[in-house]
Amino acid sequence: MFKSFFPHPRIFFPSVLIWTVIAVIGWYTFGEDMGGAFGMGPPAPGTPPVIGLGYFVTPNFLWFYIYCFVFVAVFTAAWMIFSPHPWQWWSIPGTALLIFSDYFSVQATVNINNWQRPFFDAIQNALDGKPWHGAKVTEGDLYGLLLTWFQIAAVWMIVYIATRFFTSHYVFRWRTAMNDYYMSHWPHARRIEGASQRVQEDTARFAAIVEDLGISMVDSVITLFAFLPVLAGLSHYVTELPIIGHVPDALLLTALFWSLFGTVLLAVAGIKLPGLAFNNQLTEAAYRKELVYGEDDEARAHPLTVSELFGQVRQSYFRYFFHFAYFNVFRGFYIQADNVFANIMLIPTIVAGKISFGIMQQVLTAFGQVTGSFQYLVGSWTTIIELLSIHKRLRGFEKTFPEDPNAPPPEEVVR
Repeated sequence: MFKSFFPHPRIFFPSVLIWTVIAVIGWYTFGEDMGGAFGMGPPAPGTPPVIGLGYFVTPNFLWFYIYCFVFVAVFTAAWMIFSPHPWQWWSIPGTALLIFSDYFSVQATVNINNWQRPFFDAIQNALDGKPWHGAKVTEGDLYGLLLTWFQIAAVWMIVYIATRFFTSHYVFRWRTAMNDYYMSHWPHARRIEGASQRVQEDTARFAAIVEDLGISMVDSVITLFAFLPVLAGLSHYVTELPIIGHVPDALLLTALFWSLFGTVLLAVAGIKLPGLAFNNQLTEAAYRKELVYGEDDEARAHPLTVSELFGQVRQSYFRYFFHFAYFNVFRGFYIQADNVFANIMLIPTIVAGKISFGIMQQVLTAFGQVTGSFQYLVGSWTTIIELLSIHKRLRGFEKTFPEDPNAPPPEEVVR
């Protein structure tokens, strides 16, 4: 699954993690300030964020693009020299490009979050008949802000479409690499029960799930890094929580608590589901095998035998349905509570009149983005279960392969 597309996966993935940590630490310790030497340093403290298309081309952003390119180029060159791989251009710089494009999309969301404050404050002032920036709110003011939103949304849409198009090709290349690897072992693999299904169906499903689940995971991580500073900056507006009272960094702490609570809750509730899903596949395979034999041998697939095998399928699925039912009870409860949790936390601040309507919208959006990122497991658990089941089957399939794909199959060795 992995070594067909990535060079030395057991070394490659830890190296990605270590290099990423080095890059992040470097950026926040000295990298960001280094841009000042080239006139691309960070904005002065207290400077309001740029809203609109200019947000993407501020000097600090341009320096960040250069910084990322240098780190990716060094990492790519090192692996191409250390361990050349036929799919290296897709698996290394291709992966980096996917992550960067997703980061750019998340920054567009941050830009829209910054836009919400002036827009909703202008609406509030217009409804209250109060001046906004020293003058009465006009239709032109609101239309102008909506035009700014349209520009940001257009950038997001273009990047979104391009990213999904590239991702589809990226994942299909991965599936191609897996297919080529399995077919190189086909003289051995074809003797394994269900080999054709592993090579064709499971690789296709694996690619589709990786496309869906992988994008969601990367998006969650990047959204978390992008919106945590936003939420931290908004925390000084919210200092009181219901029942608890005064809490420093209340927004960050409640976001962390609520997300961790949901993740642990559903992880415990669904801990048996991957194994049960895998067992479903085993009973299905046994049932399908007997039916296949029955196509060529009338003595096979006897009604009593088929009835017994299908009874095992039914028993396995009914057990799976039962465990999934109580899992959905916990998941449904958490999802519904999540819809109002942030509003409940803001009630003391709203009643005290400490925030405007625009700031409230910013807080709700940033809080939702952060908790949504932490809740990756909550939203993706059913897909993760399916991926784990496919991973088990493919790992079991691969374990039967010899180290040398050119080695003669077992029956030829006997001869």
